[in-house]
Amino acid sequence: MRVLHLDVNHPLIIEQFNELGYFNDEDYTSTKQEIEAKIHEYDGIIIRSRFSIDSRFLDKATNLKFIGRLGAGLENIDIAHAKSKNIFLAAAPEGNRNAVGEHSLGMLLTLFNKLNSADKEVRSGKWDREGNRGIELDGRTVGIIGYGNMGKAFAKKLKGFDVDVICYDIKGGVGDENARQVGIMEFQQRCEVVSLHVPQTETTIEMINTEFIEGFKNDFWLLNTARGKCVVTQDLVNALKSGKILGAGLDVLEYEKSSFENMFTDNELPDAFKYLIDADNVLLTPHVAGWTVESKIKLAQTVVDKVKENFTN
Repeated sequence: MRVLHLDVNHPLIIEQFNELGYFNDEDYTSTKQEIEAKIHEYDGIIIRSRFSIDSRFLDKATNLKFIGRLGAGLENIDIAHAKSKNIFLAAAPEGNRNAVGEHSLGMLLTLFNKLNSADKEVRSGKWDREGNRGIELDGRTVGIIGYGNMGKAFAKKLKGFDVDVICYDIKGGVGDENARQVGIMEFQQRCEVVSLHVPQTETTIEMINTEFIEGFKNDFWLLNTARGKCVVTQDLVNALKSGKILGAGLDVLEYEKSSFENMFTDNELPDAFKYLIDADNVLLTPHVAGWTVESKIKLAQTVVDKVKENFTN
């Protein structure tokens, strides 16, 4: 097996592939077109989000047997076309689910206790105890949309709190001891916190919009550690202004590049994003919920294990 590594990852992935007898080539700088010109030479590729693996690319990859994706989502890969060519897809949601669960909880507690704004005020010489009075999580209903690896990890982190955790998912029977699965009507009737953990698909893009937000009985807090395009940013801003959404923790943004790299390459930022930047009840992080020292190792190991299991007799 000859494997092409398109993104820098933890070295264990190359080390363990070497032990399996695979030949490993690294190319972290060539353009997509340059990669396409030689992709027919490879049996496998390892990628994070450098560029999309579309049908044109796959048609040129005539010997490709597997794609290892160091991350949870596969939206940058033409899954149907890959499967039609019997290409094995090895994503790694198990590798960073714990990191995402911890990050989601950290964002929620930071918002509830105004830690971000309080820290900035103290650093600037302002000592406002009453203005930074927080609220408690206990006794509230937390709703999780998308109850897969990431949603389950967040629910597990909430076990130490006296909260009611419910989940909504298009798949039935996914609830467990950490979250009770409910229909969308009960979900919107009861939630006080909503945490998004869905993949980016045709049905989830722009799913958090004005109509969806207004369907909730309670004003609520929103967390998004999933994909930015699942939330219509302008509709979120409108809800923040009206108070329907009390605050938001956003690790991902609608405006991100498909590679999830530098978002600030355009000269003019959208007005909705400018509002988020200035809002005291909004917490922003640069798509790092699953980006820990430990998850880097786990992601690589997960992909190696899946490839090994599928191709080793």
